[in-house]
Amino acid sequence: MKVKVTAVAAAILSVCVGSSTAFAGSVTQPGETVGLAAGKPLSEGVYFANTMDWGCRPASCLAITIPVVTWSTPWTLLGARVQFLAIAPLIMTNDQGGAYTASVFNPAPMAQLAWDLGNGFGFSYAFGAYFDVSQPVAFSSTSLNHRFALSYTGNDWNLTANVIYGIQLASVTNRPQISPCPGPFSSYACNADFLNVDLTGTKRFGKWELGAVGYSSVDLTRPMASYQKQSQIAVGGLLGYDFGPVTAQLYVTTDVFSENYGGYDTRGWFRLIIPLWTPKRDPAAATTANLP
Repeated sequence: MKVKVTAVAAAILSVCVGSSTAFAGSVTQPGETVGLAAGKPLSEGVYFANTMDWGCRPASCLAITIPVVTWSTPWTLLGARVQFLAIAPLIMTNDQGGAYTASVFNPAPMAQLAWDLGNGFGFSYAFGAYFDVSQPVAFSSTSLNHRFALSYTGNDWNLTANVIYGIQLASVTNRPQISPCPGPFSSYACNADFLNVDLTGTKRFGKWELGAVGYSSVDLTRPMASYQKQSQIAVGGLLGYDFGPVTAQLYVTTDVFSENYGGYDTRGWFRLIIPLWTPKRDPAAATTANLP
């Protein structure tokens, strides 16, 4: 999911602060796939991408690193490239200005089908799951993850919308971890289903990439009556550079709308995308293939 690394977008965690003492929110971090052409199929190969970000709301800060390994296979299914992703995030957060707590976040394997629709358009569907882990800064529930991405990458543009739908398999658990329930139920975790939309509108100028990004997230369910649903909208700008073969992206986002997150979030993001392996091609065969 990116110029060369499209599916690498897959990623992970949101763990933004919730109202009162709850963190809750999306398991996939809102904004984590912006800048990636998530609908475009990758060339065959193995790719590594790492997205790091740090930001604060009035009462808390959150730092995340999201390494993703993507295998774009030589296989196709129903005309789509078959791709697999392995995601293993790490997270560090503090609340009320206290000491930081760091831990492993929920790991997520995913499978993806990516179609080249022609004329610069691509569409992908990914399915996977974030698995429950007993870590202090993680969700205490396994959640299913569906992703639908549409990209236009013609004429050096990257116009992408990536819709991410998460379904929690346990809405209330007895391990609060990162999502304690409100009020007298703080010894339990409230895990809401969620919907994220990540948007990218960038243009390439030689090796440089410049443009606007934005994202939104909303809780779709209320695990208990006293739970306050969270939602947010953020906008920002992105600057990228292709070092060949390594690609780097830097973007900054800020909330323009926030409900029940304990304030507005401003966040800096940095991403590296590195092709680890691509198949060698026979020059003679390539020449023959290019003949009219």
